[in-house]
Amino acid sequence: MTDIDPSPHPVAAPDCPVHPDAVPLAGLEYQQTPSELYRGLRAEHGAVAPVLLDGGIPAWLVLGYPEVSYVTSHDELFARDSRRWNQWGSIPPDWPLLPYVGHQPSVLFTEGEEHRRRAGVITQALAGIDQFELARDCRHLADRLIAAFAGSGRAELMSGYAHPLPMRAAVRMCGMPHTGAETRQLVEDLRISLDAAEGDDPVAAYTRVGERIHQLVRHKRERPGPDVTSRMLTHPAGLTDEEIVQDLISVIAAAQQPTANWIGNTLRLLLTDERFALNVSGGRLSVGEALNEVLWLDTPTQNFIGRWAVNDTQLGGRHIRAGDCLVLGFAAANTDPQLWPEAHVGAENSAHLSFSNGEHRCPYPAPLLADVVARTAVETLLERLPDLVLALEPGELTWRPSIWMRGLTALPALFTPVVA
Repeated sequence: MTDIDPSPHPVAAPDCPVHPDAVPLAGLEYQQTPSELYRGLRAEHGAVAPVLLDGGIPAWLVLGYPEVSYVTSHDELFARDSRRWNQWGSIPPDWPLLPYVGHQPSVLFTEGEEHRRRAGVITQALAGIDQFELARDCRHLADRLIAAFAGSGRAELMSGYAHPLPMRAAVRMCGMPHTGAETRQLVEDLRISLDAAEGDDPVAAYTRVGERIHQLVRHKRERPGPDVTSRMLTHPAGLTDEEIVQDLISVIAAAQQPTANWIGNTLRLLLTDERFALNVSGGRLSVGEALNEVLWLDTPTQNFIGRWAVNDTQLGGRHIRAGDCLVLGFAAANTDPQLWPEAHVGAENSAHLSFSNGEHRCPYPAPLLADVVARTAVETLLERLPDLVLALEPGELTWRPSIWMRGLTALPALFTPVVA
C-alpha cells in the first residue's frame, strides 16, 4: 500500500496566528449534544467559525447551509487536494487525522478531469448492482442476524445488527466473503480509521485496510466475477491497481460506517419518538420518512475534512487565506435556522447535504444503494420483531465519542422471543 503522503514538499507553516476565539473541535458537548454547540458557534461567529483540530491545528468550520453549498459547488476556489494545506509543517507523522487528510492516490483527492474519470469508474461499477437483488440479499442477511438473537428476547442492535448488516452487504458487493475473521478485522480497522477511539491507532489501521484490499484486487485480476471490484478492473479507463485499491477503500468505508449509523439513528428515532413509535406499524408515518428525517437531524457524517482554499478569498464574512483548511459542517448546515426559520425540519424534503454536494458528492447511485440497505434493514427488523422496545430510558442512550460520525455506542432492545 502506498504510504499516506502529507505533502510532496513539506515546509514550515507560515505565520498563522490562531484566531483568538478559536474553539477546539472536540469535547463531550460535540459528542453528546452537537446541535447546542453549533447553535452557540453560530451566535458567536456566524456561518464560518474558527476552530482547532487535534494538536491545536487551526481550521475553519463551515456551519451555514448556503456556505457549505457554495464551498462544495466551487472546486476552483475550495479544492480537495490536501497538499495545498498551509499547516503541513506543523503536522506530526502520527497525527490522528492523517488518514483523513494525508494525500493519497484516491478519488477523494483528485480534481477536475481526473476526478471525473475516477468517479465515472465508480459510478459505472455501482450501477451494475441490481437494486432488487441487493434488497433481497439484505433481507437474507437481516434474517440471519435476527435469527441469532430472536430467541433470547433481547438484543444490542448496534453491534448485533446495524453494523454487521451493511458491512456484509458492502463486502459482498465488492466480491469479498461477508463472514470470517479477515472481514471482521477489515471492518474494525475501517472503524478505527474513520472514528478512532482513545488508544486506537488510525494510521496503522488504515495501512491494514489497504493491505487487505490489495489482496482482493490481486485475486479479482485472476478470477473476476459479477462484483464492483471486477467491474472497476475491467473498466476502459484502465485504472492502476493502486488507484482501484484506494477507491475501493472509499466505497467500502462509505457503504459501511455511515450506513450503519443511519440504520441505528433511524431505529432510535422509531423507538423513542411517539410520532413514529406509535404509528409506523399502522402505516401512517413511514420508515422512509424516518430515514429522511435522520439525514436532516442526526446525519451519520456530522463533519467532513475537508476543502483547502486555492487562493485568498472571502466566505461568510471571513477572510480565508490560500491553503486554509475548511471542515464541512454537514450536520450544522442541515439544521441551519436560515433554512428552517420555524425550527421545524421538513422531513419530506430531500435537499439535505448528508451526501455532500457538487462534483465530490457521493457518486450516483451510491445514495440509492445506501437507502436500499438501510430501508431493508429497518423494515425487516420491524416486521420480524413487531413489539420491539428500548431496554432503557431514551435519555440513557449515549453517542460515540466522535466529532465526525454520529452514531450510538449501543442500542439495547427488548421484544417477545421468537422461536425458530
